Amino acid sequence: MKRFLLISLLVGAVFSLDAVYRPGYYNQMDGKKKEELKSAVKQCVQNHQTLTYSQLPGYWQYTDVYPELVDGCKRWWDMYSDELCLIRSGQNAFQSFSGYKMQREHSVPKSWWKQNGDVEYTPAYSDLWNLYPSNGAANQAKLNYSFGPCQTATFDNGVSKVGTPKNGYGGGSSRVFEPADEYKGDFARSMFYMACVYPDINWVINYMFRKESYPTLTNWAMNMLLQWAREDKVSQKEIDRNNLVEQYQGNRNPFVDFPELAEYIWGVRTNETFIIADQESTDPTPPITGDPELTNPVNGSEMDFGQAAVGHAVTRALSIEGSNFTSPLSVRVVGADRSLFRLDVSEIPASTLNGAGGYMLDITYLPQETGRHEAKLTLYDGGLEGSVAITLKGEALPVPELTALIALEATDVTANSYVANWNPADGIADYYTVTRVRYNGDNQETETYETGETSLLMSDRDPGVAETYTVTYTRLGIVSPESNTIYVGASGVNAIEYGVPYRVFADSEGILFLTGDGNDVEGVTISDVQGNVYLRGTVSHGDVIPVPRGVYIVTAPGQKPHKIIL
Repeated sequence: MKRFLLISLLVGAVFSLDAVYRPGYYNQMDGKKKEELKSAVKQCVQNHQTLTYSQLPGYWQYTDVYPELVDGCKRWWDMYSDELCLIRSGQNAFQSFSGYKMQREHSVPKSWWKQNGDVEYTPAYSDLWNLYPSNGAANQAKLNYSFGPCQTATFDNGVSKVGTPKNGYGGGSSRVFEPADEYKGDFARSMFYMACVYPDINWVINYMFRKESYPTLTNWAMNMLLQWAREDKVSQKEIDRNNLVEQYQGNRNPFVDFPELAEYIWGVRTNETFIIADQESTDPTPPITGDPELTNPVNGSEMDFGQAAVGHAVTRALSIEGSNFTSPLSVRVVGADRSLFRLDVSEIPASTLNGAGGYMLDITYLPQETGRHEAKLTLYDGGLEGSVAITLKGEALPVPELTALIALEATDVTANSYVANWNPADGIADYYTVTRVRYNGDNQETETYETGETSLLMSDRDPGVAETYTVTYTRLGIVSPESNTIYVGASGVNAIEYGVPYRVFADSEGILFLTGDGNDVEGVTISDVQGNVYLRGTVSHGDVIPVPRGVYIVTAPGQKPHKIIL
């Protein structure tokens, strides 16, 4: 930001242009979206000093001059022409303004509103966010025409153009005014301000504005201004002017402070919540460079959910990608079986579609009866011409009755590996899941593996660590009961150096005993915390004592009690 000192003849004070909006100034906008956000903008900035129309050049000599001097003189910053107009030594602002035949120009023409024949009834008549110093000839050419791109220009001074509008622009105006590219964003942000602060103004010409709380801007104007704001980002000129206007008029233009704000109110972020703290890290919305296009999925393609059990859900993700969307894309399921296919959202933000990666749409198939089912996913709106349809298919089968597998003893046991084995499922198994538990000191390490076979090589065995495995299988998303537990004992010197005669571990079937020397342990008692006894007797290395889930105390003569939770 450029920094310089301003000597104000109006208020007799010195200001620094390092100012930013005050803490809390925009709090009412935080957490809002779309219509509510637009209303909050008005609440934040509508209270300001109403300036006198005739005195505007006295303010503009500070808010609308170049920061650099020319021959020691201030130069008017005229967004309508590039004519060199200076406030020379010995002149005041009004003398210079009049001498160059400059005019007070309403960006939103004052003739567009009226009440009982009066255009001065509203503060908009002298609001600095709607008025700028202008070259007289350019102002006369502009008149009260709409903004818009020119098809054929009848006036062109190198900065401003006036002429016939391109197709789809102008809102019925016979001519349009087109500013230079470097100022299109400036004017767009002024009009966004006007649409928020004065939505209930009595509009008598509706080229670009309508008397309504939302959206206030007409559709064609809204889309054009959003594009202008995307292409012409906030400049240092606007930042400096924002700080200065607040000093004299008492309010700011939030569309300068938050360049993405318009997207949250009218543009591609309308279904996103505006969070002030996030704005510094918000990626700017890129310009729309063509017609909206959905690149994925392809119209007429299919998405097959395969087989599912009645009453059990199957969820698949569909990648939605596109570019140049100007509003949210609507997604909907239609067809006779539409109730069986559910979506995680009903619309996708344009900013998400236009961004890298697009959106992953979760679609859930939840059948309620057996049979084959089919529906259509339709994608529409967002500026698309027509819609895109995707066929959704699924087959529902009865809920299978699954029984526990029989796990078999490990084979090919070596110091560093072994093969876990089990009998095949009685029926179709989509896949098997092996749960492996390693008992390393006082710790239990659990891992799971999925396979389509009835055996699995464990190639990272530690010979000094005992372990177990159990097996389940899955069919149509339903998991079978767990198999019996197979114990693979430790081997070698490390296996017997427990420091205690035995250790106990929680097992899926109960309490697992591992003895330090492989011998039996006599006089073992297992009881719960209420005193109920579940075992009194002898246990062997690798025994699993079946007990319900709960908290247990395990004791043996001469040994410290163990507490274990299942």
